[in-house]
Amino acid sequence: MTVTQASPLLSPEEIAVRAGQQIAYLRLPERAEVFSSRALRLRQLAAGHPVRDFLLFAAELAQAQHAALQSCPELVLPTPEALDAAAKAGMAPLPALLWPRDPAWRDVLRGMLATLLPRLAGSPAQDAVRALMDAGDAQLEQQADRLLRGIMAGLDMSAAPLVAAGLQVYWSALVLATQAARGAGRQPPFGRTVDATACPCCASAPTASVTRNDPSGGVYRYLHCSLCATQWHMVRVKCSHCESTKGIHYQSLAPLEGNAQGNTARPAVEAETCDSCRHYLKIVRMERDFEVEPAADDLATLSLDLLVSEAGYRRHGLNLLLLYGEAEDDTGEAA
Repeated sequence: MTVTQASPLLSPEEIAVRAGQQIAYLRLPERAEVFSSRALRLRQLAAGHPVRDFLLFAAELAQAQHAALQSCPELVLPTPEALDAAAKAGMAPLPALLWPRDPAWRDVLRGMLATLLPRLAGSPAQDAVRALMDAGDAQLEQQADRLLRGIMAGLDMSAAPLVAAGLQVYWSALVLATQAARGAGRQPPFGRTVDATACPCCASAPTASVTRNDPSGGVYRYLHCSLCATQWHMVRVKCSHCESTKGIHYQSLAPLEGNAQGNTARPAVEAETCDSCRHYLKIVRMERDFEVEPAADDLATLSLDLLVSEAGYRRHGLNLLLLYGEAEDDTGEAA
């Protein structure tokens, strides 16, 4: 595979002016679709893919997340005073690193694992699921803390995607419940925050960005939260890490010469790279493929990550189902 580069058509200023007040700043996750659409997309992408088995496992995990979200128990929510204080300070009201997790998240995780286990018959992942189902509360909380803080020391890499999946269900449910509980006539619980590069709901990093077609005919970019699946608007041709509007390029995978077979369609997944900070984040384009899903298409394009990383760019954001880097021992050294 080779990397091709496309040039932007509009300046950031033109995009911002065109966006104006025409579109919603936030798109909260939809309970009936957020994980079921991810599972469907993963199955589509798995056909003939080099990492087919992993994508199919991720699809089963997403389907179990969907079931868990539909039956999520009542959760402890932020008080109106806490929501008002967060809004006044321009902070996310449900920050992943500071929010006191409701113990109910562990029940959500265990229920999800119970749904997942019989669907993994014959899979090596069964052992990891069983081990996590037997884990105590303290162990689950410890793994969750390390995962959310990006601490590799002591993190069980086989259990990490499962713990992450449970946290994703919990935070998605928390966002939806907080939104529903906010009374009419009061300020919405979520809005713009000081850090435009982090999720306005839980302050997590994005997995990727997604462009959407607006009914008015425009195409607008949203960042997709890696934890709660909220999407928030950010103008295109702007670095999602340092917010620079200079030196932005789009890298994509293209068939090697002689294998293109006349296919001139532009790829739906690209890496948006920034020469200012040397970071990148993938962008998935619904105007090129309506069925793209940020988390699923990110997992299915790992070769793009490798090529862009080899070019000297560092990934901004993360996909909690596939962590990058080496595990460390308790001294902080690579294990």
